Amino acid sequence: MKLAIASGKGGTGKTMVAVNLAFTLSQTERVTLVDCDVEEPNLHLFFPAPGITTEVTVPVPVVDETTCDHCGRCEEVCQYGAMTVLRNRVLFFPELCHSCGGCTLVCPNGAIHEEPKRIGTITISTPLPNLKLISGMLDTGNPHAVPIIRAAKNLAANDPLVICDTAPGTSCPVVETLDGCDACILVTESTPFGLHDLRLAVEVAARLGVPTGIVINRSDGKDQATIEFCMDHDLDVMMTIPFDREIAAIQSRGDLLCRVRPEWQTAFTALFIKCGAITGVQR
Repeated sequence: MKLAIASGKGGTGKTMVAVNLAFTLSQTERVTLVDCDVEEPNLHLFFPAPGITTEVTVPVPVVDETTCDHCGRCEEVCQYGAMTVLRNRVLFFPELCHSCGGCTLVCPNGAIHEEPKRIGTITISTPLPNLKLISGMLDTGNPHAVPIIRAAKNLAANDPLVICDTAPGTSCPVVETLDGCDACILVTESTPFGLHDLRLAVEVAARLGVPTGIVINRSDGKDQATIEFCMDHDLDVMMTIPFDREIAAIQSRGDLLCRVRPEWQTAFTALFIKCGAITGVQR
């Protein structure tokens, strides 16, 4: 089973749900936790452990000006504007390149070849006996998070139980993380902004065909608008976490709610069972 923990906006408690769910399940079975928030990965703060780090590269085009006749075919095929052909030179903008390889295919003179370019790293560690942590990290200044997310997910492709902590929002990194998942847990908060962005996240998950359940975090008891939205869209509110000073203190010091207060493991186990129910995946 592959689960994604997502949120329409940042700061809702998505990571808190991900780490406590992974910790709880790792008490009884093997779990792989994948940090797909590669621009700001932080799961390693809750599960510190030495790991093995490898580079992630993508192919980028290199133009041989001695054989290029500046025909402009590469510029025509590039949908992202990464290639601009002038009368006597070719300008390449690597931050716009999506490594599609189109320019190498259409060049009639074979003047373009590809070379690997580093965009980030992936670290694999085992902080607990039954928990494997895969953390992707995008290099500073690099705009392309999706290849790192894809590489991190591929490393967990054959693992039986995978939990992916997505980036906040509804942009391309979130879409890439949700793709291929059996279910998505959307973490929200009962505020106008929380409900607004929950609507967007629900729509993204629906378009991808990923079954979705809702967790309301930091509940102050005034959740009616969120509950009504979930009822209108046939979404199960699978868990409600109260607005509690002790919970906030546990999280802020990098500890785990389910480790400090083991009674919460029952609630997170129930959350996982409900995820199984909405996916129909037999385990």
